[in-house]
Amino acid sequence: MTPNRCFRLTTFSGSPAIIDGYHHRRRSEGKTTLYGALGDVLAATGQRPHGGPVALILPVLVIAGIVYFIVRRRRRSGGPSDPGSSSGPREGVHAATHAVPAVREAGNVASRPVIERPATAARVIVEGPSAISLSALTKSYGARDAVDGLTFSVRPGTVCGFVGPNGAGKTTTIRMLLGLITPTAGSATVLGKPITEPASYLARVGAMIEGPAFYPTLSARKNLAVLARLGGIRPEQVDRCLDQVDLSDRSDDRFKTFSLGMKQRLGIAAALLPEPELLVLDEPTNGLDPTGIRDIRVLLRSLADRGTTVLVSSHLLEELQQMCDDVVIIRQGRLLFAGPVDELIVGQQADLVAMPENSDDLDRLVALCERAGHTTTSNGDGRVHVAAPPSWAGTLNRSAMADDITLVELGTTKQSLEDVFFELTEEDR
Repeated sequence: MTPNRCFRLTTFSGSPAIIDGYHHRRRSEGKTTLYGALGDVLAATGQRPHGGPVALILPVLVIAGIVYFIVRRRRRSGGPSDPGSSSGPREGVHAATHAVPAVREAGNVASRPVIERPATAARVIVEGPSAISLSALTKSYGARDAVDGLTFSVRPGTVCGFVGPNGAGKTTTIRMLLGLITPTAGSATVLGKPITEPASYLARVGAMIEGPAFYPTLSARKNLAVLARLGGIRPEQVDRCLDQVDLSDRSDDRFKTFSLGMKQRLGIAAALLPEPELLVLDEPTNGLDPTGIRDIRVLLRSLADRGTTVLVSSHLLEELQQMCDDVVIIRQGRLLFAGPVDELIVGQQADLVAMPENSDDLDRLVALCERAGHTTTSNGDGRVHVAAPPSWAGTLNRSAMADDITLVELGTTKQSLEDVFFELTEEDR
């Protein structure tokens, strides 16, 4: 019987889901899952774990706990009713029933560079139902709703950013989508399958949640070889995934010697092992240097361009603006916005930015603008931000000259994703 390859990367990166699929195989063969899985770990590495009995007992306890959790969850299976139709809007991430709050007009924002996404090769847009679809999905812990009626969908073959303040419910939502926790109410589908049946789609999903963890004394290559063997994945995928995340030259080094950024790369490599149709990453660039962040951005963009759907949660909003097609913003478990990044940003009023040659003229310039009825702010860099349309720039220039104020800078600045994010989340307080 072919193993059911289920990838859910939690505290033991990759292992819960791969053990999950392995559990099905062992149970159907009438064999003991715990010792069978441990035997495969040792066989895949070709050695006994370093560190004596303690190092041997630790993976046994980890695997035993995982298997116990899986068995208990399946025996108590049951929950929300069938989410029903997996079809959804084909154009963009959208909110089906939630009204998107109007973003107040741009005004008092600091000067930020406008970030343009680089042009990419021809995209492969996969036709068909939404890769992810949520309908009033809710998760409550006692009287507190960690996730409160989320409704949105994600186009296949796109990169979708999933953002919100700490505690907004992002990781809880991802855990429900991967079948790690059960929703309190509502429904959702992943790759057209209801989340009440995670075994039906997890073989086609790769994920990394809350940071990776591997056998510390095994090398990067041997750690991935263990996961590949347990998941029934072709061995050659190991080196391919290591190369994708630029770890080939460190593939024989032990995991415990890796920096935080290298551990993140290995976690992403593990998520890529099953060649997933859907890749779900929680803070994938955590601990990476600027070069590493750029490399991961390019990797995720290239995966989407080849048809893989990517859902990525991150606090690096400028990075998301550069690589994402769509964005979902939540706060306190509620949806604030779901749609294309450009739709969120384009149309926001641009600020005029003016800088006098003589810093002593700054106060006079502010007074000039305010007499004309425009709100101004200054962030201490010698510039004045004026909440006025770009068409007023000529008038400002002439008025400044008439007041004997020489301007060495006069232009416009548009809001970034970060600006809009702060406006939305602050407005919702």
